[in-house]
Amino acid sequence: MTFTVADFHCDVLSKLLVDPKLSFRNSESNALDVTYERLKESGAVLQTFAVYIPEKLNGSIEPILESIDHFYEQVLTCPDMMLVRNQADLREGLATGKIGALLSLEGVDGLQGSIPILRLLHRLGVRAAGLTWNYANWAADGVMEPRGGGLTAKGRAFVQECDNLGILVDVSHLSERAFWDVADLASRTIIASHSNAKALLNHPRNLTDEQIKAILALQGLIGVTYVPWFVAEGEQVTIDHVLRHIEHICELGGEQHLMLGSDFDGIDKYVSGLTHPGEVYRLREALLKRYTEQQTKQFLSGNALSFLAAHLPV
Repeated sequence: MTFTVADFHCDVLSKLLVDPKLSFRNSESNALDVTYERLKESGAVLQTFAVYIPEKLNGSIEPILESIDHFYEQVLTCPDMMLVRNQADLREGLATGKIGALLSLEGVDGLQGSIPILRLLHRLGVRAAGLTWNYANWAADGVMEPRGGGLTAKGRAFVQECDNLGILVDVSHLSERAFWDVADLASRTIIASHSNAKALLNHPRNLTDEQIKAILALQGLIGVTYVPWFVAEGEQVTIDHVLRHIEHICELGGEQHLMLGSDFDGIDKYVSGLTHPGEVYRLREALLKRYTEQQTKQFLSGNALSFLAAHLPV
């Protein structure tokens, strides 16, 4: 059986924004975890590229547009990368052996509540959006905001327009109250692109069992992430620790709702043996010791691809 990989979150564009001299095409630079060469090596069929703006640059639309320009100029110019905007693009990429590139927002601060700008970003290819990073903005509170507020009126309008446009709403960084606001409001499904189980590690960025069950009830997806401090306590965090989160979500009924959300290039410490896409084969080997080939295939890419085939715009 051939194993392919779909990863729903990396922060390459943020590093390119801060240092445009970095090269996505070339793996010789150790400054990037995710590169074109490593994606090819890993058997990737889909990679989501998040637009995350560092706090010192955040607040206006310019760095968001610059990040999207890097996506077009550095990522999509690689010969076997292609933009995925709809179901037809996804089918074409899989049929031709190209790596699908999905564009997402990680925080919408720079939109300043503008629905017309959201529509323009949709035309540029944005197909997933997380409303916040860790703190509060005009749309909602993030998980680290002490007051723990929910969606604002503008945030509600934003979620509704995402539903209208076919942009997936990503709840990974939302406060619990904002999470439930989105879950109650979304007329379509939702995703958590890079979050683990709070029952195993009580970190604010992880999901409670109730949140996990809500995502499953909405037929959404949860991207198990390799961020060490979301996986386990201690200095030596291993792939076996990652598997425990997969196992827990499966126990809650999530076997068909699991995907990967590495957060490569968004971290400076790593799960042992899992430092870039070229090492994901180690996760595959560990999965095969506990799960069938079919289950492993679903976790690595099958669930994500089936989900996108159903929920991307036609």
